[in-house]
Amino acid sequence: MMSDAIRAVILGIVEGVTEFLPVSSTGHLLLAERFFDLGEDNFWKSFAVLIQLGAILAILALYFGKLWHIALNLFKGDAAARRFVIGVLIAFLPAAIIGAAAGGYVKSYLFNPWVVCFSLIVGGAILLWVDQLDLEPVHHDATTFPLPMYLKIGLAQCVAMIPGVSRSGATIVGAMLLGAEKRAAAEFSFFLAIPTMVGAFVYDLYKSRADLSVDHGVIIAIGFVVSFITAIIVVKSFLGYVTRHGFALFAWWRVIVGTLGLIALALGY
Repeated sequence: MMSDAIRAVILGIVEGVTEFLPVSSTGHLLLAERFFDLGEDNFWKSFAVLIQLGAILAILALYFGKLWHIALNLFKGDAAARRFVIGVLIAFLPAAIIGAAAGGYVKSYLFNPWVVCFSLIVGGAILLWVDQLDLEPVHHDATTFPLPMYLKIGLAQCVAMIPGVSRSGATIVGAMLLGAEKRAAAEFSFFLAIPTMVGAFVYDLYKSRADLSVDHGVIIAIGFVVSFITAIIVVKSFLGYVTRHGFALFAWWRVIVGTLGLIALALGY
């Protein structure tokens, strides 16, 4: 029998690897939970959300200098810093509103492996399509997008409430179609993840407080640390790779995982 600590390590790796890649961390975690037969355990459902904080801290660690500079300039009244922070909040707002209004419905009816697998395949096809477009980027800095563009990216992020779509994938594709360069699109996806995932973390922690105990603390800590370390490695590699090679690898990753998942489900696994 696999121990909870080993499950926590594996799920932490899955979270860290997939959170900032356009492959859907939620979808992969749902499939992993099914593989481990954890679907009916409320703790493991909460665990998948709680360890996202480890991935978020990885972004804060990697971009600490840039974020600190923006924070200092914000308090000095710098217009550019203020505009970027407002842009992030504007982009976050649609997900906050729709998540609060429809989050229960989404979790009740869409969080199942069939939806995940179909979403992975469709999302992979969209990534392949975008990768083949002859786009001419006009925005090369994630901190200087026009304010309406931030809102449109935020609306694109809402599509990722369907498990398997990918929050990073939706925001990156949305930003690129609106004129962002690949690296800038990916970086803004990272920045937008901070309020989005912290909000989800706080909300889920509050809702699941009755299902958590001191004994769970060690398991959560293991998943948290593993997701933090893994996410740092992935993010540092991802930006350079995408700039040089595009998204085809991740598109085919989605299609293969989704197809294998459908075959497994059809066979009764």
